[in-house]
Amino acid sequence: MSKELTQKKLVMEYFKENPCRNIKHPEVVDWLTQEWQVRNGEKKFRDPDRAIRRLYEENFLQKISKGVYRYDPDYVKNRKLENFTQAQKDEILKRDDYRCVICGRREAEGIELQVDHIKSKDRGGEATVENGQTLCAQHNFKKKNYKQTEMGKKFFIRLYELSKKIGDTDTCNFCTHILEVYEEHNEDDHIKWKR
Repeated sequence: MSKELTQKKLVMEYFKENPCRNIKHPEVVDWLTQEWQVRNGEKKFRDPDRAIRRLYEENFLQKISKGVYRYDPDYVKNRKLENFTQAQKDEILKRDDYRCVICGRREAEGIELQVDHIKSKDRGGEATVENGQTLCAQHNFKKKNYKQTEMGKKFFIRLYELSKKIGDTDTCNFCTHILEVYEEHNEDDHIKWKR
């Protein structure tokens, strides 16, 4: 049995012993490090972050917020991840005119198009045409690393700056209105916008 599998089992054991509880990352890491040393005589648990992340990716754990995970036996039992069928992908691509809905680029411009879940699978998003969107690989990657609203705000900031630069006041006013709504609701306040 590999060390990685042993470490993974140890992470699973901890969460199974603490079901339906939101657990902060440091609590898990401290226990894993101590328990790993007791059971295996090794001082360092090789990569607890990776082991926890892998269990999240495998839908054994729910990610509640940054650094907070939860094991819910009912969630695991009832978990049904859905992928788009090829027919759904084709319909979504056609609906979106074979363009990234963020930047408008096409495959003819040398980019890869991907069909993305608007509400992500790990947050319960279903594989329906309504929950699908066409993204270029770059924006799909960014979406996975940013929240959807954060990505949207960045898009409107870029559009605002471009419109201002070329003197398109209608688009500038539109973006100003949208960005004011973000600010009104304190969405992604760490992303700064200058008028």
